Amino acid sequence: MEDDIETILDKIPQYPEGRYIIGIDGLSRSGKTTFVKKLNQSLIDRKIPHRIIHIDDHITARMDRYDTGNEEWYEHYQLQWDVQWLKENLFNKIKSSNSLKLPFYQDEQDRHITKCINLPEQALIIIEGVFLQRNEWVKHFDFIAYLHCSRNDRFQRESDTSQENIEKFYNRYWKAEDFYLRTVVPLKKADFVIES
Repeated sequence: MEDDIETILDKIPQYPEGRYIIGIDGLSRSGKTTFVKKLNQSLIDRKIPHRIIHIDDHITARMDRYDTGNEEWYEHYQLQWDVQWLKENLFNKIKSSNSLKLPFYQDEQDRHITKCINLPEQALIIIEGVFLQRNEWVKHFDFIAYLHCSRNDRFQRESDTSQENIEKFYNRYWKAEDFYLRTVVPLKKADFVIES
Protein backbone atom coordinates (compact mmCIF):
# COMPACT_ATOMS: atom_id res chain seq x y z
CA MET A 1 0.00 0.00 0.00
CA GLU A 2 2.89 2.37 0.65
CA ASP A 3 3.90 2.22 -3.02
CA ASP A 4 0.31 2.99 -4.04
CA ILE A 5 0.25 6.01 -1.73
CA GLU A 6 3.48 7.30 -3.26
CA THR A 7 1.99 6.83 -6.74
CA ILE A 8 -1.13 8.76 -5.80
CA LEU A 9 0.88 11.57 -4.22
CA ASP A 10 2.89 11.81 -7.44
CA LYS A 11 -0.34 12.15 -9.46
CA ILE A 12 -2.08 14.86 -7.42
CA PRO A 13 -1.17 18.41 -6.38
CA GLN A 14 0.15 18.14 -2.83
CA TYR A 15 -0.37 21.86 -2.20
CA PRO A 16 -3.45 22.66 -4.26
CA GLU A 17 -4.83 26.10 -5.03
CA GLY A 18 -8.20 25.72 -3.36
CA ARG A 19 -9.54 22.30 -2.51
CA TYR A 20 -8.69 19.13 -4.39
CA ILE A 21 -11.23 16.34 -3.86
CA ILE A 22 -9.96 12.76 -3.76
CA GLY A 23 -12.27 9.75 -3.67
CA ILE A 24 -11.15 6.43 -2.19
CA ASP A 25 -13.73 4.04 -3.63
CA GLY A 26 -14.09 0.28 -3.29
CA LEU A 27 -16.54 -2.39 -2.26
CA SER A 28 -17.08 -3.53 1.32
CA ARG A 29 -13.97 -4.92 3.07
CA SER A 30 -11.69 -3.97 0.19
CA GLY A 31 -9.32 -2.16 2.56
CA LYS A 32 -10.44 1.45 2.10
CA THR A 33 -10.29 2.44 5.77
CA THR A 34 -6.84 0.90 6.26
CA PHE A 35 -5.58 2.61 3.13
CA VAL A 36 -6.94 5.99 4.21
CA LYS A 37 -5.28 5.64 7.63
CA LYS A 38 -1.93 5.10 5.92
CA LEU A 39 -2.59 7.95 3.49
CA ASN A 40 -3.52 10.21 6.40
CA GLN A 41 -0.23 9.46 8.14
CA SER A 42 1.73 10.14 4.96
CA LEU A 43 0.02 13.52 4.57
CA ILE A 44 0.69 14.37 8.23
CA ASP A 45 4.36 13.43 7.81
CA ARG A 46 4.58 15.73 4.77
CA LYS A 47 2.63 18.51 6.53
CA ILE A 48 0.10 18.58 3.70
CA PRO A 49 -3.22 20.12 4.80
CA HIS A 50 -6.13 17.73 4.39
CA ARG A 51 -9.48 16.55 5.73
CA ILE A 52 -10.97 13.06 5.65
CA ILE A 53 -14.68 12.34 5.28
CA HIS A 54 -16.05 8.81 5.68
CA ILE A 55 -19.29 8.48 3.73
CA ASP A 56 -20.49 5.71 6.10
CA ASP A 57 -20.62 8.29 8.90
CA HIS A 58 -23.64 9.71 7.11
CA ILE A 59 -25.89 6.71 6.46
CA THR A 60 -29.63 6.89 7.08
CA ALA A 61 -31.60 5.56 10.05
CA ARG A 62 -32.61 1.88 9.97
CA MET A 63 -36.27 2.62 9.25
CA ASP A 64 -35.20 4.37 6.04
CA ARG A 65 -33.12 1.46 4.72
CA TYR A 66 -34.71 -1.75 6.05
CA ASP A 67 -38.17 -3.22 5.43
CA THR A 68 -39.09 -0.40 3.08
CA GLY A 69 -40.96 -2.60 0.59
CA ASN A 70 -38.08 -2.38 -1.89
CA GLU A 71 -35.72 -5.21 -2.75
CA GLU A 72 -32.87 -5.55 -0.28
CA TRP A 73 -30.15 -4.72 -2.80
CA TYR A 74 -31.98 -1.51 -3.72
CA GLU A 75 -32.25 -0.55 -0.05
CA HIS A 76 -28.50 -0.96 0.30
CA TYR A 77 -27.56 0.86 -2.89
CA GLN A 78 -30.11 3.67 -2.96
CA LEU A 79 -31.41 4.07 0.61
CA GLN A 80 -28.34 3.40 2.78
CA TRP A 81 -27.46 7.06 2.14
CA ASP A 82 -29.70 9.98 1.29
CA VAL A 83 -27.96 10.31 -2.06
CA GLN A 84 -29.65 13.55 -3.13
CA TRP A 85 -29.22 15.24 0.27
CA LEU A 86 -25.53 14.42 0.32
CA LYS A 87 -25.20 15.69 -3.22
CA GLU A 88 -26.74 19.03 -2.26
CA ASN A 89 -25.24 19.47 1.20
CA LEU A 90 -21.85 17.78 0.91
CA PHE A 91 -20.72 17.41 -2.67
CA ASN A 92 -22.18 20.63 -4.12
CA LYS A 93 -20.68 22.67 -1.28
CA ILE A 94 -17.35 20.99 -0.67
CA LYS A 95 -15.29 23.35 -2.83
CA SER A 96 -17.04 26.60 -1.98
CA SER A 97 -18.17 26.45 1.66
CA ASN A 98 -15.86 27.02 4.61
CA SER A 99 -17.85 24.59 6.75
CA LEU A 100 -20.36 21.79 6.30
CA LYS A 101 -23.17 20.76 8.64
CA LEU A 102 -23.55 17.01 8.34
CA PRO A 103 -25.57 14.35 10.19
CA PHE A 104 -23.32 11.76 11.85
CA TYR A 105 -25.06 8.44 12.41
CA GLN A 106 -24.94 6.90 15.90
CA ASP A 107 -25.39 3.16 15.43
CA GLU A 108 -26.33 2.12 18.97
CA GLN A 109 -28.97 4.83 19.32
CA ASP A 110 -30.04 4.68 15.65
CA ARG A 111 -30.04 8.46 15.44
CA HIS A 112 -27.99 11.33 14.06
CA ILE A 113 -25.96 14.10 15.63
CA THR A 114 -25.33 17.16 13.50
CA LYS A 115 -21.72 18.29 13.49
CA CYS A 116 -19.96 21.11 11.73
CA ILE A 117 -16.85 20.27 9.68
CA ASN A 118 -14.50 23.17 8.99
CA LEU A 119 -12.63 23.01 5.71
CA PRO A 120 -9.32 24.75 5.00
CA GLU A 121 -9.34 26.99 1.94
CA GLN A 122 -6.39 25.08 0.49
CA ALA A 123 -6.36 21.35 1.21
CA LEU A 124 -6.77 17.85 -0.04
CA ILE A 125 -10.27 16.62 0.85
CA ILE A 126 -10.38 12.82 0.97
CA ILE A 127 -13.76 11.12 0.81
CA GLU A 128 -13.74 7.39 1.57
CA GLY A 129 -16.58 4.99 0.96
CA VAL A 130 -18.43 2.52 -1.19
CA PHE A 131 -20.29 3.42 -4.42
CA LEU A 132 -18.60 6.84 -4.64
CA GLN A 133 -18.62 6.86 -8.43
CA ARG A 134 -22.41 6.82 -8.66
CA ASN A 135 -23.70 9.35 -11.20
CA GLU A 136 -24.95 11.79 -8.56
CA TRP A 137 -21.52 12.24 -6.94
CA VAL A 138 -18.75 11.36 -9.36
CA LYS A 139 -18.37 14.73 -11.10
CA HIS A 140 -17.37 16.38 -7.82
CA PHE A 141 -14.11 14.41 -7.54
CA ASP A 142 -10.83 15.59 -9.00
CA PHE A 143 -9.20 12.18 -8.56
CA ILE A 144 -10.56 8.72 -7.70
CA ALA A 145 -8.63 5.68 -6.54
CA TYR A 146 -10.48 2.36 -6.54
CA LEU A 147 -9.46 -0.52 -4.28
CA HIS A 148 -10.07 -3.78 -6.09
CA CYS A 149 -10.36 -7.04 -4.18
CA SER A 150 -12.10 -10.32 -5.05
CA ARG A 151 -15.46 -11.06 -3.48
CA ASN A 152 -14.11 -14.21 -1.85
CA ASP A 153 -11.21 -12.36 -0.21
CA ARG A 154 -13.51 -9.61 0.99
CA PHE A 155 -15.97 -12.13 2.42
CA GLN A 156 -13.16 -13.85 4.34
CA ARG A 157 -12.47 -10.52 6.04
CA GLU A 158 -15.99 -10.48 7.50
CA SER A 159 -16.51 -11.64 11.08
CA ASP A 160 -17.52 -15.27 11.66
CA THR A 161 -20.94 -14.08 12.81
CA SER A 162 -21.47 -12.05 9.63
CA GLN A 163 -20.39 -14.96 7.44
CA GLU A 164 -23.08 -17.15 8.99
CA ASN A 165 -25.77 -14.91 7.47
CA ILE A 166 -24.74 -15.49 3.87
CA GLU A 167 -28.29 -14.94 2.58
CA LYS A 168 -27.96 -11.28 3.53
CA PHE A 169 -24.84 -11.03 1.38
CA TYR A 170 -26.59 -12.68 -1.58
CA ASN A 171 -29.77 -10.63 -1.35
CA ARG A 172 -28.51 -7.27 -0.07
CA TYR A 173 -24.83 -6.57 -0.49
CA TRP A 174 -23.70 -8.62 -3.47
CA LYS A 175 -26.66 -7.71 -5.67
CA ALA A 176 -26.02 -4.03 -4.91
CA GLU A 177 -22.33 -4.50 -5.72
CA ASP A 178 -23.18 -6.27 -8.98
CA PHE A 179 -25.47 -3.39 -9.95
CA TYR A 180 -22.69 -0.89 -9.25
CA LEU A 181 -20.09 -2.89 -11.15
CA ARG A 182 -22.43 -3.39 -14.10
CA THR A 183 -23.91 0.09 -14.45
CA VAL A 184 -21.10 2.35 -13.21
CA VAL A 185 -18.04 0.23 -14.14
CA PRO A 186 -15.87 1.81 -11.41
CA LEU A 187 -12.73 -0.12 -12.31
CA LYS A 188 -12.60 1.52 -15.72
CA LYS A 189 -13.61 5.00 -14.60
CA ALA A 190 -11.22 5.34 -11.66
CA ASP A 191 -8.02 7.32 -12.16
CA PHE A 192 -5.99 4.73 -10.28
CA VAL A 193 -6.72 1.11 -9.29
CA ILE A 194 -5.18 -0.47 -6.21
CA GLU A 195 -5.12 -4.25 -5.92
CA SER A 196 -5.90 -4.92 -2.28
